[in-house]
Amino acid sequence: MSDTIIARCEAKGLRMTGQRRTIAQVLQQSEDHPDVEELYARASAIDSGISIATVYRTVKLFEEAGILERLEFGDGRARYEDAERDHHDHLIDMQSGEVIEFVDPEIEALQEKIATKLGYKLKGHRLELYGVPLEQD
Repeated sequence: MSDTIIARCEAKGLRMTGQRRTIAQVLQQSEDHPDVEELYARASAIDSGISIATVYRTVKLFEEAGILERLEFGDGRARYEDAERDHHDHLIDMQSGEVIEFVDPEIEALQEKIATKLGYKLKGHRLELYGVPLEQD
């Protein structure tokens, strides 16, 4: 990633209010995939004047500008992550809702091979696996 979310917002000409900066900072520091309510809780802990409506408007603005990527894992909650993070795939624990990021060179190579076999040059992909933990004895 070349720069911060705030810097990319400014480079795209977005007006960065103090509250938008706080939300961008929270997103930049997130190592998980927060939804709007989680972002609101984290941002309002820093600035109690931030409303949930401001968070909704801000993530929509950032998404439309290509700064954030919206993720939906089938649980009815839209989650967000930095659109410029290094490529990774997701494994979603269907019992706990935990989202595990991973990169697997074999999967990446197989996807390239499949695209080529079908006559395509792969330009991107999104892989989401859904599972439950194996029973531990």
